[in-house]
Amino acid sequence: MKNKIVLVTGANGGLGTYVTRAFLDAAANVIGTARKIQEADFNSANFNAIPGELSCRDGAATLVDQVMARFGRLDVVVHTVGGFAGGTSIVNTDESAFTRMIDVNLYSVLHTLQATIPVLRKSGDGRFIAIGSRAAVEPGAGVGAYSASKAAMVSLVKTAALENKDAGLRANVILPGTMDTPANRKSLPSADYSKWVQPGAVASLTVWLAGDAGRDMNGAVIPVYGNDD
Repeated sequence: MKNKIVLVTGANGGLGTYVTRAFLDAAANVIGTARKIQEADFNSANFNAIPGELSCRDGAATLVDQVMARFGRLDVVVHTVGGFAGGTSIVNTDESAFTRMIDVNLYSVLHTLQATIPVLRKSGDGRFIAIGSRAAVEPGAGVGAYSASKAAMVSLVKTAALENKDAGLRANVILPGTMDTPANRKSLPSADYSKWVQPGAVASLTVWLAGDAGRDMNGAVIPVYGNDD
């Protein structure tokens, strides 16, 4: 990954932190974005912080303009931004909950794709990697809004893979099961954490997909479920 320009969205989040460190360890030049982020968040000369807003198309476009102005190109995008809401049946879930999930899990990906595809196509070997969820393909009771938003995101990324393979751009989705993050441990204190997916394993997979070994992967939906049945 040496000399590659990598953009990580949600770079200082629960999974984003692991992804950012994994690419830095692989000698990439990493641009980390989040609503609030600073270069001191990561102790590396190859880390560059650019605060960004992905909730609208203009915000994503502004972010990419800044990346291009500073680096002149973009090779890899890893989209880790997402949110969760659950605990109610479809009947009892109000429309605002669906809207929130669609906004954070689908539209953030849409805006990021719209802004980054043109520059990733120019790379000739661009990679777009999105973090989805097992719930996208195996929905459970009480998480209808979340599952639907993640399923729609998977479809969107697979479409991007088909539309841009002519330019050598590969787009793939990773579907983790429950990840062993502080936030998940806090929300599920009685769970067996040993069955959960380690964030470092997901981060390593993103680096693999972005490298030469991942060249033949396009439009893939990759399950990473750990030992959780």
